[in-house]
Amino acid sequence: MRRFAALLMALAMTASLAACGSQEETTPEEETPAAQESQETAVEIPPVEDLTGVDTSAIPGVEDGVLTVGMECAYAPYNWTQMDDSNGAVPISNVPGAYANGYDVMIAKRICEAYGWELEIVSSAWDSLTPAVQAGTMDANIAGQSMTADRMAEVDMAGPYYYATIVCVTTKDSEFADATSIADLAGGSCTAQTGTIWYDSCLPQIEGADIQAPAETAPSMIMALQTGTVDFICTDLPTAMGAVAKDDNLVILNFSGTDGDFQFASEAERAENVNIGIAVQKGNTQLKDAINTVLSALNEDQFNALMDQAIAVQPEV
Repeated sequence: MRRFAALLMALAMTASLAACGSQEETTPEEETPAAQESQETAVEIPPVEDLTGVDTSAIPGVEDGVLTVGMECAYAPYNWTQMDDSNGAVPISNVPGAYANGYDVMIAKRICEAYGWELEIVSSAWDSLTPAVQAGTMDANIAGQSMTADRMAEVDMAGPYYYATIVCVTTKDSEFADATSIADLAGGSCTAQTGTIWYDSCLPQIEGADIQAPAETAPSMIMALQTGTVDFICTDLPTAMGAVAKDDNLVILNFSGTDGDFQFASEAERAENVNIGIAVQKGNTQLKDAINTVLSALNEDQFNALMDQAIAVQPEV
């Protein structure tokens, strides 16, 4: 009997081990298609090219090996301020104890890493960015600035380093939440950030729009929407995505590619208003070309993937 019982137990254990072995063999086969799809759709960000052998000592602005970059540090997900160096944040030189992070910082770090430059981030008000580059106080502005003809008459611009899309943002319970064109926004109260094409060129295209005073910063623009001061705001897609990621009561209205989108005189004019560039002093073609060399290693999909990474680590700001 003991031998018979032992035999039964051995058979049971064998069956159990066989079942376990079967699961281990079949599970990966079931997961393989999904894993393969993930690998196929993932966008690979190439490593930074090593350009440290290039002599940059004669490039105006970086003769000392330091690239001084201006940005608001308040324009998430392009750039923001945080109080520690988590997720690769960089100290803000004129705000002790504060750190800058975001898409613009990620791009600035790639440029500096390529040439072996030290990166200095300076926080500056939006309206002060262009004058600072003109005066040589900043070597470059990496600040989510579109490459408009007016701006490029004042500074030179490398890039684009991002290809943006103009959108509106409203709340889920708004009467405008189901809008399918700018015509559906007629009569609504709205705003956008000061000194942008969203405020100066886009909002006036909405018939009967009750355009409020421009917001000084992107956070104050979003706050105006969240507090009910306006019915909707106009901005670019990354700014909208960053806002929606932190407030699920917001919804993006994207009319791009339809007849109901914001209109420009030509596709060239549209491009200059949505392509985002890096400002350098007028005539500083050496610095512009050096920056463009680094940017040219990335395509639009890779820029988008980097922006997704920035949005993923964006704190509550």
